[in-house]
Amino acid sequence: MKKTKANNKQSFIMGAAILTLCLLIVKIIGMLYKVSLSRLYGPVGAALLSNAYELYIPLFTLATAGFPIAVSRMVSESMSKGRYKDVRRIKDVAIPFFVIAGVIAFLLMILFSFFYVRIIKSPDSFVSMLVLAPAIFFGCLVSAYRGYYEGMRNMVPTSVSEVVEALVKLLVGYSSAYIMMNYGGKLFGITDERVLLKYSVAAAIFGITLGSFCSFMYIYLRYRIEGDAVTPEMYAAAPKPRKKRETFRILLRTAIPIGLGALIMSVAGTVDSMLIQRRLIHMMERIPDALLSQYPGMIPPEKVEEGLVHSYLWGCYSYALTIMNLVVTVTQAFGTTALPNVTEAYTKGNRDNLKRSIETVMRVTFVFTIPAGLGLTALAGPIMHLVYGSTDGVDISVEVLKLMGIAVIVFAAATPMCSMLQAVGRVDMPLKLYAIGMLIKVVSNYIFCGIPQINVQGGSIGTLLCYTFVIIVSIYVLIKETGIIPDFRVAVLKPLAASVICILASWLTYTLLAKVVPARTVGLLIATLGAVAVACVVYAVFLLVFRAITKEDILMVPKGAKIAALLEKYHLI
Repeated sequence: MKKTKANNKQSFIMGAAILTLCLLIVKIIGMLYKVSLSRLYGPVGAALLSNAYELYIPLFTLATAGFPIAVSRMVSESMSKGRYKDVRRIKDVAIPFFVIAGVIAFLLMILFSFFYVRIIKSPDSFVSMLVLAPAIFFGCLVSAYRGYYEGMRNMVPTSVSEVVEALVKLLVGYSSAYIMMNYGGKLFGITDERVLLKYSVAAAIFGITLGSFCSFMYIYLRYRIEGDAVTPEMYAAAPKPRKKRETFRILLRTAIPIGLGALIMSVAGTVDSMLIQRRLIHMMERIPDALLSQYPGMIPPEKVEEGLVHSYLWGCYSYALTIMNLVVTVTQAFGTTALPNVTEAYTKGNRDNLKRSIETVMRVTFVFTIPAGLGLTALAGPIMHLVYGSTDGVDISVEVLKLMGIAVIVFAAATPMCSMLQAVGRVDMPLKLYAIGMLIKVVSNYIFCGIPQINVQGGSIGTLLCYTFVIIVSIYVLIKETGIIPDFRVAVLKPLAASVICILASWLTYTLLAKVVPARTVGLLIATLGAVAVACVVYAVFLLVFRAITKEDILMVPKGAKIAALLEKYHLI
């Protein structure tokens, strides 16, 4: 007999904190995985790893088709109305669909791999793509349960399953890659370094697939053993559920626009990979000296001779992308937890709660994204050299991260903003915004990546233009739909002012420390961490001075009442 737990709703900030903490752990583990492999392989190996992901991500998004978000929204709405039998019905209807979608996506990845490697002229990526294909199937299965629990505002199953997946990926993936790279020649008689690199990357990818399987097994067994938030008493007292066919129709109506919107932006990543590399290939064919002159002495001659300049530069771009994704991960957690909270306030017609929910999501989002983005720009050099050391191509990636730091402010904020649109019933709007945004991104990438002086940096410019449009229009539509005008002074301007001050403080701190500590790895670590620590303290102080944090925010964190009382005593909130 399956156990059940009482419904224990988590506030937005608590839910976001739980999910953010675990996703940060996941991303840090993921960053260690990618950085370690990049140090092992160099830019070309990093490009092979990235290429496999660029096909996997849109296919995985297509397979899930917005269903996890739709399941979360429908479960949240049913829970708020006391329709607990519908909650279970939603899960029972969704899971078979995920199984079928996972099988289809698995087969499509195998099929498309044949064509994709030809388009980007990277045949060595093929084996890795085949090894990664089963991860789509297991990823679909685990997504169904994650959406179900998230709709109940229980972020723990999602969080733990993410950590399990990341740990297996790091331990098994890196170990397999290291063994293959260093001992594959002796074990399998491989003498060609390029062939050895190809199979070593595939070994690293195997860790991802195994991690996906272990993640699914954890969340499935958790449900079978512990159940969900619906107690037998709640279930018995609930009204009769909708028919399965009706539930599936609602699920489709909710999921399709959400999924297509997510798919479009996932495809944008693949478009980045293809378009940027194709533009670089074109320049190397037409004006190689103009491109190579931008990186004097930075690209190894053998990469030029082998025709791998496009892969080398894309690998450098991927280095910066790995760092940027840490910021995006946190705001994805904000979007995940925002949806059920805003949905409940909107469903109940509670205008005051809805206003508070919207303002909290916006404020927490920009309080994080603005200083994080500006920090990446200001400390791009120290961060990249600290993380990647003396890896080939790191100097190129520093310049990429400087511009990418500005772009990530709007890129990371897009998910929470669009989640709120979905929560208030405009599930169609993110699809429209992302479609136009991707068009802006494609055109921008084509233009800017074709300019030798900009080349691979054009990807960051396209991201900045695309998501600036998405953010501005999504906020406008949210105001129009709800009739609620958020306090932008508190949500955006005050965090911006505090961020500028903290970034100046961090830059001055780094400059001073860099002059007094040894110019080695330990010195770099001390100077960088010192600058970050000063930035965090200064930022926290000025957020309080500018009153960008409210008493309600403080009350929703552990020991919030005591913290709020202390801050009130000194008139800081």
